[in-house]
Amino acid sequence: MGKKNWIEFDNQENIYKEKSKEENFQKISKINISKQKKGKKGKTITLIKGLSIGNEIEVKELLKKMKVFCGTGGTLIGEDIQLQGDMVIKSIEFLRKEGFQNL
Repeated sequence: MGKKNWIEFDNQENIYKEKSKEENFQKISKINISKQKKGKKGKTITLIKGLSIGNEIEVKELLKKMKVFCGTGGTLIGEDIQLQGDMVIKSIEFLRKEGFQNL
């Protein structure tokens, strides 16, 4: 009998339950959204702090979706997201749509 027909059932349900608990915790954490002009040569940016998503790949995907939704450029600096322009209202709408609660 080959290995391609081998299926392991023991841990599959437990993995998904643990993942959903982590996602709920991450979406409950306090998120700060602010508008800044200082130090940016007069250009306005929207700064999003407090996104406690552990995986960097997930943060980059979230940033990519957010840039498309807002129709602007943006970057990831550490754990903070910076969007070009005054995108406070649009970013709040987007994060609520994605399931984040404490804005």
